[in-house]
Amino acid sequence: MAGRVGIPFVLAAPSGTGKTTVCQAALARDSNLDFSISHTTRSPRKGEENGRDYHFVSPAEFRRLVEEGAFVEHAEYNAENYGTSHEALRVPLIDRGRDVLLEIEVQGAAQVRERRPDARFIFLLPPSMTELERRLRSRGTDGADAIDRRLAMADRELEAIRFFDYAVVNEVLDEAVSAVLEIIEAERGAEPAALERIRARYDRASVFALWQEQAALA
Repeated sequence: MAGRVGIPFVLAAPSGTGKTTVCQAALARDSNLDFSISHTTRSPRKGEENGRDYHFVSPAEFRRLVEEGAFVEHAEYNAENYGTSHEALRVPLIDRGRDVLLEIEVQGAAQVRERRPDARFIFLLPPSMTELERRLRSRGTDGADAIDRRLAMADRELEAIRFFDYAVVNEVLDEAVSAVLEIIEAERGAEPAALERIRARYDRASVFALWQEQAALA
């Protein structure tokens, strides 16, 4: 890996789509991929650890980091703040020459695209909006009002898919993870024909158009 500059891979999705699970599974299967640990003002969920899943900080500390220009992207989502620091990308990408997976909110992806033209963007879609609602209500981490806000936000977030390079539908977890890893491997490689095949297979416009057609028929 000496002398190589890594690639930032951005994975974003509406809340409840399963981006955390997909990221964890992809990291477990690809030893050449590092995870970018974000900062957040929300409280840890059951099983989450500070410094492993997120850097959990107070609103005041988050504001201080924003004022210092510490973040390559930051966004407010459902009344909480999330951000990716420049340091979280610099160390693995430059110092270690490794690729980095960023699990971020959809709003933050636009900032990364503006500031990191070397990044690749993957939008994770739920099987359907009906299934997304079922997942949000079944996981038991939010009240009814919060879930309604997340669903309304998801409708708006789908409009941002046009800023992404790829789209993957998370209907079957293992298949979604395999698709994300195919994209990463193709972008790493030097074989143009293989990259073109992957870009055609997971082209965000084509995948999203098919997803919308299937939703209309459901």
